[in-house]
Amino acid sequence: MPNVLAAIGRFSARHRFIIIAAWVLIFAVFTGISATSSDMSGSTGGMPATSAANALATVQQKFPDMNSSPDKKTLQLVIEIHGSAKVTDADTKAAIDSTLTRAEALPHVKSVSDPYNVQRPFISKDGTTVVSTLEFTGITDDNAAETYEKVVGFAQDQGSQFTTQVGGAIAKDSYAAFGPGEAAGILIAFLVLLITFGSLVAAGANMLVAISGVAIGTIGVVAWSAVHPIDSTTITLPSMLGLAVGIDYSLFILTRFRAELRAGRTADDAVSRATGTAGTAVVFAGLTVIIALVGLWITNIPAIRDMGLAGAFAVIVAVLMSLTLLPVLMKSLGLKALSRKDRRKLLDGQIKETELTRRSFVGGWSKAVTRRPLPMLLGAAAVLAILAVPFLSMKTAANIPGGSSPDSTQRHAYNLIVDKFGGVQSPLMVLAEGDNISGRIKTIETELAGLDHVAAVIPGAVDRAGDAALITVIPAGGPIDEGTKGLVQNIRDDASSISGVHLEVTGETAIGLDTTDLMTQALIKYVAVIVVLSFLLMMVMFRSLLVPLFATAGYLLSLGAAFGALTAVFQWGWLKGIIQAPQGDPMMSLLPIILVGVLFGLAMDYQVFLVSRIREEYVGGRSPKDAIMTGFRKSGPVLIAAALIMGFVFGGFASSTMTFAAETAFGLLVGVLADAFLVRMIIMPALLSLAGHGAWWLPGWLDKILPNLDTEGHGLGDANEDAPEERALVNA
Repeated sequence: MPNVLAAIGRFSARHRFIIIAAWVLIFAVFTGISATSSDMSGSTGGMPATSAANALATVQQKFPDMNSSPDKKTLQLVIEIHGSAKVTDADTKAAIDSTLTRAEALPHVKSVSDPYNVQRPFISKDGTTVVSTLEFTGITDDNAAETYEKVVGFAQDQGSQFTTQVGGAIAKDSYAAFGPGEAAGILIAFLVLLITFGSLVAAGANMLVAISGVAIGTIGVVAWSAVHPIDSTTITLPSMLGLAVGIDYSLFILTRFRAELRAGRTADDAVSRATGTAGTAVVFAGLTVIIALVGLWITNIPAIRDMGLAGAFAVIVAVLMSLTLLPVLMKSLGLKALSRKDRRKLLDGQIKETELTRRSFVGGWSKAVTRRPLPMLLGAAAVLAILAVPFLSMKTAANIPGGSSPDSTQRHAYNLIVDKFGGVQSPLMVLAEGDNISGRIKTIETELAGLDHVAAVIPGAVDRAGDAALITVIPAGGPIDEGTKGLVQNIRDDASSISGVHLEVTGETAIGLDTTDLMTQALIKYVAVIVVLSFLLMMVMFRSLLVPLFATAGYLLSLGAAFGALTAVFQWGWLKGIIQAPQGDPMMSLLPIILVGVLFGLAMDYQVFLVSRIREEYVGGRSPKDAIMTGFRKSGPVLIAAALIMGFVFGGFASSTMTFAAETAFGLLVGVLADAFLVRMIIMPALLSLAGHGAWWLPGWLDKILPNLDTEGHGLGDANEDAPEERALVNA
């Protein structure tokens, strides 16, 4: 592999116009497709195959009239009286009627329901709350948000006699695709590059490759929607991940290029060796991330599948950019990739890999870890365990009812209706199937009404064939309450004792509960698949059994820390004054799967970056501890810079007001920093020190059958090096 990658780097450096033209053409094609044919209306493939989804398909078949109901635009005015007054008092009723009359004059209001209607009253049992439904007409994407704000303003101006909340939504939530937080993250990442390289042009080249990669990767995902419609949130992961890995992969290769220049090589040969050695590590690191993301396919959940494939595509683009476009820029820069100080020393013949031999913070760190491996190991593991403690109380849900923000009027209205009326906003649809169902429906309804956590049972309709009935059950709580979950399970398990009658539960609430359970099951299967595949990949790369095992164990520790921090911040609200996204809700149930995959890939990135250099030193003849310290000094600064860059990029995205984007970015932020600084820079070298030569042991029979990929680049040789005297001409 190193020879192939070296040839790619050498070709790119010597045919710069071809490489640049090829990438410009790819970008132009993707842009043209996106501008004319993109479809971001939602993922294809339908809902996951669950019990509730299957029951819904049966309902739609047996009760076709349900599918013809128009999609109405409605909001609810939820009015709660203060003090001892009741909504049925004459004065109170008059005030409420006056409010509802004025509501009829609001823009686009078609009708206002009467909560005092004798046939269909909407009054709470305690007499403190009424609900009126506003139906709208003429609502478009352009006027929906403005209309909603006017209704909210109207509700807030109704005086102190009662409180009016606005439930429901007529406009989709909108979020800025790129805000000041993201811009600040990228700017700080550039400053880290500048400090790391000491060269403005080198930092600029690194950032240019990364930004070009994320632009092509993101626009490519949008172009993909022309043949496979995707949801608008799908591009969140590829844009975030593509930028982070794009910076890091280019950083790793560019750092090796600079080291080769310091060692006295010409620009052409430095490009070739950098892409052959560091490029091999980048390919393996990228392949690990791609495996983790493509592995999301096994969840069989369209939204997660699409997000995984989109993220994998962005990583592929980042890898290809670092192997082709970056060599173009490295060749163009030549010695300008070094700092002025290093260029002067190189031209004067005074530089001898000074950054590797001088005393440094990283060198002191490596000595501390290798001299006291056990205390350092236990201390880092204890910190990660403490961070993971909140994870024990983490909750997930497929959908968060009542809008995205717990502090919004929409959520207050939703919760108030649940408190006063039960789960009327999230009813359960019970499908009863059997012979002569019309003669048994009353018995079934009575039995359902006697179950725990049931607020009411609404008589159902019987299909034309007479073998199915649809009954509505109003739960006592909301759709994600434990009581509602238990009610669904009870109905399915043993609700009907009538011989020949089968009950199924469907509807939005049941589908959401089933989806959450499905994701939990998929998570277990997914973790097993990516761990096995990546273990095999790393066994081939490092030719060791213990190193992949250490890597996986460390990843699990950093994953626990990420989930613990997520729970503390987004579920408990610990950083409410800092994080802009809404807090206080359960996590989205797809979030753990996404984080498991992405964090695994990124953790293995750092594993490859660090341990590949340590192995290179060990194979070169150093003792295990000397190899750790030397490899650590060489790769440590790059690892620190890479982790800080990813941290700042993810930190910028964590400032998003969109909950899912903020949760994803914050989880990646904590996971990356914990993995880089605690797992890879403390736990991993400590374990390697304790294992000694055994860390690199591989059974003889396995050593014979595994392919030798020469990840250290020994096969590159010096065949392609230019003569030393040609250097001035090459770099002129």
